[in-house]
Amino acid sequence: MSDFGHAPDTIKLGDLEVRRVGYGAMRLPGPDVWGPPKDRETAKKVLRRAIDLGVNLIDTAWYYGPNVSNELIAEALHPYPRDLVIATKLGGRRTDDKGWRPFAKPHEIVEGLENDLRTLKLERVDVVHMRYMPGAGVPFLDSWGALVEEQKKGRIRHLALSNVSAKEIDLALAHAPVVSVSNMYTTAGGGGPFAKITHSEVDDPEGVLDLCTKKGIAFLPYFPLAVGKHEEVRPALGQIAKKHGVTSAQIAIAYLLARSPVMLPIPGTSSLEHLEENWAARKIALAPEEIAALRG
Repeated sequence: MSDFGHAPDTIKLGDLEVRRVGYGAMRLPGPDVWGPPKDRETAKKVLRRAIDLGVNLIDTAWYYGPNVSNELIAEALHPYPRDLVIATKLGGRRTDDKGWRPFAKPHEIVEGLENDLRTLKLERVDVVHMRYMPGAGVPFLDSWGALVEEQKKGRIRHLALSNVSAKEIDLALAHAPVVSVSNMYTTAGGGGPFAKITHSEVDDPEGVLDLCTKKGIAFLPYFPLAVGKHEEVRPALGQIAKKHGVTSAQIAIAYLLARSPVMLPIPGTSSLEHLEENWAARKIALAPEEIAALRG
């Protein structure tokens, strides 16, 4: 066994094998995920250091910035390492007031994919999550069907979902394989403080995770380290962190890895120090009683 705290230390996304801590690129752009970062060179150093550490999954989206995170990834890492898996998300866009809006009609899905391909300098994206946002204004299967068609054209390797219910996962599976699901999930349990940005049917985060575990679908939790108020909800978080001599964020990652063998955290940061800490959390082995205390 490796020094990984909770086996297995890798997971399959279709025919692609990745380590069970990835990197989320949402923190690379400027404040509010808008515009360029204050220090572009440091942002690229973070990406390169992630690869050096052993990260081989980067999660991004063309609407981070917009286009900023994708462009930074390409500047820092292209031509990409052979084992690097880049996962993107479609179904959303940014507005001039820095807001977030649905962008999930079939032609919008195609437009978003073309943005990803162009800015990432790719001919095919490894994994594409269809993010189904509130008020999308289009039936779920219409959006999913557009993604399936793009896969048939060879522009997507594997299909995935984001912000979906168990029912929607089953609907999608009836038409095409799903290699991963990216839903909100935090150490405080389920949707945590960000539940308001999910749609009304995503009301059972534990149930969705359990479905993914049963079906062997990778689960990428977003906002996994929103631990600020979580120590109030889970006092054990800070207590266990103190016991292990690590940060609460590191215990949060260790807990997520222990929660399910399909869990694939993708913590994001623009800090080299935090990147190192997040990666080191893989080595933390929580005792059964600690896991039970965190799960509540």
